[in-house]
Amino acid sequence: QVHLVESGGGLVQAGGSLRLSCAASGRTFSSYVMGWFRQAPGKEREFVAAIRSDGVSIDYTDSVKGRFTISRDNAKNTVYLQMNSLKPEDTAVYYCAQRPGMVLTPIPRRYDYWGQGTQVTVSS
Repeated sequence: QVHLVESGGGLVQAGGSLRLSCAASGRTFSSYVMGWFRQAPGKEREFVAAIRSDGVSIDYTDSVKGRFTISRDNAKNTVYLQMNSLKPEDTAVYYCAQRPGMVLTPIPRRYDYWGQGTQVTVSS
């Protein structure tokens, strides 16, 4: 059974920073792509970032490029999302997700396991 547990969300002022973590268990973490998604109230879940198992291939949605950084520590079975220069429009529930293979994809249904989410609220 795969478990993904996010942490690190909270309330922050615009321009501030947060670091999200996602701890994984249940299968060989280093073999899977990890992704971060977010969902704001009334909106569809959207892709934020993804990282390949070796940490070399990374992708971001355009709205977070230059502000967010995804990374992973395979020894700790953990993926991170460092979020800087936060904006009110970044407010959402943030989810980590896992998918098999080597291909990065922004499509949520291509990920087979999800965490429960962590709330990020950015005040103006």
